[in-house]
Amino acid sequence: MGIVPLIFTSGWASGVNAYAVVLLLGLLGRFDGAHAVPPALERTDVLIVAAVLFLCEAVADKIPYVDTVWDAVHTVIRPIAGATVAALLAGQHPGSLGQVAAGALGGTTALVSHCIKASLRMAVNTSPEPASNILLSIAEDLSVAALVTLAIFHPWAAASIASTLLVVGLVLVWFAVTRIRRFLRNRRSRRAARRLQPA
Repeated sequence: MGIVPLIFTSGWASGVNAYAVVLLLGLLGRFDGAHAVPPALERTDVLIVAAVLFLCEAVADKIPYVDTVWDAVHTVIRPIAGATVAALLAGQHPGSLGQVAAGALGGTTALVSHCIKASLRMAVNTSPEPASNILLSIAEDLSVAALVTLAIFHPWAAASIASTLLVVGLVLVWFAVTRIRRFLRNRRSRRAARRLQPA
């Protein structure tokens, strides 16, 4: 049970930026002696690949509409990364019930947080200026770094924050969807009214 909050938090963070999670966990395990981090994430080749992909995401994630394409591609990658990291964190024997359960928890949490991120980014992309997109991307990166680091040392506190962010994200997505539906409904009503007006 002690590893569950770390798995949950890493799943949430993987849905936002999976490469940052792998890189940060690997660095904390290798250079800070974090015992919860599995040796597989501390390998040099894993750290190099994660760092390169993190830099690619750091650029792509700040360009309007490019980030939407990047998110679409990562709809599969982020949940798989979340499940893999969770299974590694669970340790035990490969294919054990505990590892499968951990992978399911990490992958599901990553999928939910990814869907929230992608939905909110699509809404932000409707704004004409790029500043909001860049600021949101930076806030996401900082949140991932802060929560993953916190999860290593205070896992329950990090899991509580991640749970709150998930709930807030779901509420924001619901609010954005209802606003968009209302806008589209009003636009259809105005078009219908124009068609009915005599020439």
